[in-house]
Amino acid sequence: MAEPQPAAVHEGVDDDHPVAPTSAEDRKAAAALSSLENRSEEDDATAKKSDVDQKALGEAMSRLEVAGKGKATQEKKGAEAVKKKIVKVDQGDVALLVEELDLTKVKATELLRAHEGDAVKAMTAFVSAAA
Repeated sequence: MAEPQPAAVHEGVDDDHPVAPTSAEDRKAAAALSSLENRSEEDDATAKKSDVDQKALGEAMSRLEVAGKGKATQEKKGAEAVKKKIVKVDQGDVALLVEELDLTKVKATELLRAHEGDAVKAMTAFVSAAA
């Protein structure tokens, strides 16, 4: 026994015409899909404009890189001068910073080197930077 079908349903008939959305959610979804379809047609027209914008952006970035290389070279030379500065660090000071400030040995050593091996200056700088 088959169940009776509603009067609006006809078996074997294809629906070529779309059904109008009845709820507000369906209408919103249909509008969103429609806007997506329209947007893909607009994207073809703006693709050429996007290519031009990309070329202009690339040229501008290359000009900035060329101009910035001189400054970067000077900054690197200054950083190398700071790195070449050799400071003898006492292992007792490193142990003090590790215990008191809960730092790793590497971080404590770097902190001491930055403050010329002076544990008091290093601890003061660490505490004031943390606050």
